[in-house]
Amino acid sequence: MMDWTDRHCRVLHRMLTRRSLLYTEMLTTGAVLHGDRARLLAFSRVEHPVALQLGGSDPTDLAAAARLGEAEGYDEINLNVGCPSDRVQSGRFGACLMREPALVADCMAAMAAAVKVPVTVKCRIGVDDQDPEDSLFRLVELSAQAGVKLFVVHARKALLQGLSPKENRDVPPLNYPLVWRLKRERPELTIVINGGIGSLDEAEEHLKHVDGVMLGRAAYHTPVILAQADARIFGEGDAVDPVAAVEAYKDYVVSELARGTHLAAMTRHMLGLFHGMPGARTWRRILTVEGVKAGAGLEVIDRALASLSGLEAQRVAGGLEAGEAA
Repeated sequence: MMDWTDRHCRVLHRMLTRRSLLYTEMLTTGAVLHGDRARLLAFSRVEHPVALQLGGSDPTDLAAAARLGEAEGYDEINLNVGCPSDRVQSGRFGACLMREPALVADCMAAMAAAVKVPVTVKCRIGVDDQDPEDSLFRLVELSAQAGVKLFVVHARKALLQGLSPKENRDVPPLNYPLVWRLKRERPELTIVINGGIGSLDEAEEHLKHVDGVMLGRAAYHTPVILAQADARIFGEGDAVDPVAAVEAYKDYVVSELARGTHLAAMTRHMLGLFHGMPGARTWRRILTVEGVKAGAGLEVIDRALASLSGLEAQRVAGGLEAGEAA
């Protein structure tokens, strides 16, 4: 989710769900240690609970970056062992680390020794010609020995040669039963499943087998799914009205505009919020066309909201179900 789940996106998602754990986009240790740390690690306090996702393969650097993340207030530090991009491979981190489970364990041990917040792993089931029944279980076994108790598993291989990062999100076949089996064989661990899950109906089916579900593209492109999460997954309260979520988000928008943030940096994450609902196309057009103009402000969001004809009638009719919106 690099370049997607930035701090503006996460605040919007928090307006839709109080309980779901939010993850940052992956930040490399080099960027965290030597880049614009204040900008990269900045987040709003309303985002809690929020995890910092790191990319790297040097235990010392990862420990240092984890300490900085903990000092900033992140609730969890996650190591990405799943990103398949060429840039990531050239830096010897991301999915290519599936081939080096002992190094991953060393990294996790160093991070665990450096911070008090949980350290976790996000991984694939394997890469290239690896046997997932060996690669996944070996990585989990060694990392668990290093103190890791939670694993987020994207239930497909990454093919590092011949497929683009986009193709690696769709082409390799999903193997959900293998992740379910991991939970059966390691019941003491917290296993979260990821990959190709597009609705809360699907999430609820997975929760019969594992401890948690991570939504990526589905949550980004149709974020109204998250509006149902607290009620359906956590059993708390009612579904969040997406219009009310936008109204709540406007307070954040005002504060960011005052700091010089461009409106489009925030509204780009809102384009899919009313997917499948009356007025959604006009909503997207107004935000896309008017949100990028110089001096664009809150009035753009208000005009976009006013375009949602028929939304009130649909809300009264009970049509804002995540499955229907998706």
